[in-house]
Amino acid sequence: MDNLKEFSEEEIVEMIRNGKISAADLTDSGICPTCFNRSHDNVLYGDNSSKTLYEDEDIECFLVGNPRSPGHTAISTKKHYKDMMEIDDEICRKIFLFSQRMMCLLKEVYSSKSVYLCTMCDGPMNHFHVQLIPRYDYEKRGSKNFVKPRLDYVEDKEKVKVLRKEIISKINNSN
Repeated sequence: MDNLKEFSEEEIVEMIRNGKISAADLTDSGICPTCFNRSHDNVLYGDNSSKTLYEDEDIECFLVGNPRSPGHTAISTKKHYKDMMEIDDEICRKIFLFSQRMMCLLKEVYSSKSVYLCTMCDGPMNHFHVQLIPRYDYEKRGSKNFVKPRLDYVEDKEKVKVLRKEIISKINNSN
């Protein structure tokens, strides 16, 4: 799809529902898929509430629906910023302190060897987010972990429950 901006939002929603366009098509047309999804009742990515670990007025944190490893987590700003260069100091500090604490929780809960932090906002339209990707003992170190094949999401209700509880007690109380 060359330029989706020539269509109404209702037409775009219908094309998404019919599988004719993807998040990449929105991005390539200069439309932020994250913001579009949020303002159109999760039409693009579906209901994410079972994967949501934390949310406040500025950020949201959730397990990725097509993870590169178990525990792969994304932390996104609620307000649209194309990339880190646009974020004010207060939000930057908040998201990276939250990320640091979240990395410690993920390492503990998922028993990973390490947790990598990555942000790659590139292209005509993106929405700033940080990805936290656990690395396990059986995996080699290095940047290839950022491009590991995507996996099917496997829900682990117990780990989600522990993460939500620990976020409230360890992260939220330290802000």
